[in-house]
Amino acid sequence: MTAGDARTLKLQGSKIRFKARLLQPAAPANGSSWAFLVLPERASAKLPTRGMTTVHGAINGHSFKATLEPDGERSHWLRINRKLREVANAVVGEVISLELTPAGVDLESRVPPDLRKALAAAAKARSLWSEITPKARTDWVQWINSAKRPETRARRVENACKMLAAGKRRVCCFDRSGFYGGNFCAPGAAPIRKPGTK
Repeated sequence: MTAGDARTLKLQGSKIRFKARLLQPAAPANGSSWAFLVLPERASAKLPTRGMTTVHGAINGHSFKATLEPDGERSHWLRINRKLREVANAVVGEVISLELTPAGVDLESRVPPDLRKALAAAAKARSLWSEITPKARTDWVQWINSAKRPETRARRVENACKMLAAGKRRVCCFDRSGFYGGNFCAPGAAPIRKPGTK
């Protein structure tokens, strides 16, 4: 067992309690109604990794399971859908109470359509993809999703299939936190509206 494994085991079952302001993204896609919050640095520091990590949590006492995303500043951010927001009576702009526990087993990332299509056309890459760990697949997906330009993304999809076909199981030299490479950040927040304003 590595030191990291021991730390993860120790953290499982350890509750991280904090308060954070619920924010609305400045530019939500397709009129979607999700919200988000950024974890305070002290809360994020208690998690087992600076990269993506799955947690069991509660907002105002209402349970959920989700994956925290790195914010590029050695912390994390959490996306909260409308359903959870409504059941937890969490109002955008207000400070809400949260409780998180590292899950120990990460939720697997959804394979983006461009990568799924490329894997379907590359038998060797697809075969290794089915054998590697969920964490390794998440790293590949996160590496592709972190591309800022469409041409960079297309090149990464192509290179991922080539590397997988050659037997490469993990993305090397990939900064999961985004701190060094500037690959990740929390969404930009819309201005907070005061009650009674439009």
